[in-house]
Amino acid sequence: MTNDTNVTWHEHQVSRSLRESMKGHKGCVIWFTGLSGSGKSTVANTLDHKLHQMGVHSAVLDGDNVRHALNAGPGMLRGAHGDDFAERFGLGFTAMDREENIRRIGAVAHLFSQAGIIALTAFISPYRQDRDRVRRTMDAGEFIEIFVDTPLDVCETRDPKGLYKKARAGEIKNFTGIDDPYEAPSAPELVLQASEKTPGVLADEVIHYLTTQGIIGATA
Repeated sequence: MTNDTNVTWHEHQVSRSLRESMKGHKGCVIWFTGLSGSGKSTVANTLDHKLHQMGVHSAVLDGDNVRHALNAGPGMLRGAHGDDFAERFGLGFTAMDREENIRRIGAVAHLFSQAGIIALTAFISPYRQDRDRVRRTMDAGEFIEIFVDTPLDVCETRDPKGLYKKARAGEIKNFTGIDDPYEAPSAPELVLQASEKTPGVLADEVIHYLTTQGIIGATA
């Protein structure tokens, strides 16, 4: 067990401002939140592509991909490392597991932001207090919460992974929007109507916001 008194924070020789100056834009965390099937990942990846074309340094942290690695579930870890490791570090979908999932993601996204990169996170992150907790770890204006507001019936119609169908049949427990709540942001920086507009249009709305906030230049 590590003794926390022996862990010391080290200041970096290359400051955040120097990294941002080299890149020509500021770092930040764009936190897409919404129901499964709302279009979070699609918009995040479309935005990532557009920012890349503009010469902006960005990176996507997607829910499924992160759970395959940083937050692999007990099933994956048990097969690779054994039961004890799985129980200690594997994350499922209980409220406590979701909280820790978001905490870890927030910490990683913050590291990207401090390096002058625009981190695009696409996670359901259903609980308001978990998202607010991540916001409080960052400077003012660094955490940009974007609510992808897609009605539940539209998400169920899309259901690209068949998850809603399984949840309705009782095959998946603690599924957000069915037998577990989703708490919409009370004051997000942006609300995207993903059932009414294309991913390209929605990505442009985010780019407009980043420009007006001085995070990226008008021509980047």
